Amino acid sequence: MPKRVLPLTDAEVRAAKPGLKKYQMYDGKGLYLDVDPCGGKWWRLKYRFAGKEKRISLGVHPDVGLKDARERREACRKQIANGIDPSANRKAVNSARADRAENSFEVIAREWLGKFIDPLSASHRKRVYARFQNDVFPRIGRRPIAEITPPELLSMLRRVEDRDADDTAHRILGSCGQVFRYGISTGRCERDISHDLHGALNPLVENHFAAATEPAQIAEILRVLDGYKGTSIVQSALRLAPLVFVRPGELRTAKWVDVNLDDAE
Repeated sequence: MPKRVLPLTDAEVRAAKPGLKKYQMYDGKGLYLDVDPCGGKWWRLKYRFAGKEKRISLGVHPDVGLKDARERREACRKQIANGIDPSANRKAVNSARADRAENSFEVIAREWLGKFIDPLSASHRKRVYARFQNDVFPRIGRRPIAEITPPELLSMLRRVEDRDADDTAHRILGSCGQVFRYGISTGRCERDISHDLHGALNPLVENHFAAATEPAQIAEILRVLDGYKGTSIVQSALRLAPLVFVRPGELRTAKWVDVNLDDAE
């Protein structure tokens, strides 16, 4: 008759000392403790699947105690009974986790930021990055982009609205929509869920700035512009602006090729 293996005790496991060679302490049903000459102790399970003898690691002692090791052994035995190879199943789970991490919202968002936001002005780039880093990534950054739901996205935006930053919430929603569309184009999600939140955010209050139409009002504005004592570049821009009626950004980036003095009246 084969010699019966007595179950291990916590005291025996803790007291196991390294020897000149690796040795095993058996607990039963395939579970044993590998004791390394350097002092390491690994729980392992020996089992047969599809006619082949195989082994799988169940953790390191003392991080995994005797009770936990036995529970992991029983979980593996149930998988084997259901026709599942524990080792192959672990590899599949780890592979799925890696895919989820590679396709997280933050990974894809940072790709989009690098391609479409980094080339823009430093001030705009700083604002967009701040919105993602402060509000988006802490809430949904680690989630696989294809698994994020509209309520999940809305919950993140509600936190922004709760601090009376409705305009920021709308801007974040727009940026997230661009990330989702980038994810669609790169084959990592199937739809832009930001469309489902149309009308869900607090409406923005429009502020109408009255235009100066009376001659006296316009004269006062011109006197203020003429009295500006800042840098010469800004002084020149303020004096030129009323003559050309363009937006500040257009005036700031204008080049000499844009000016045609020959056709001036």
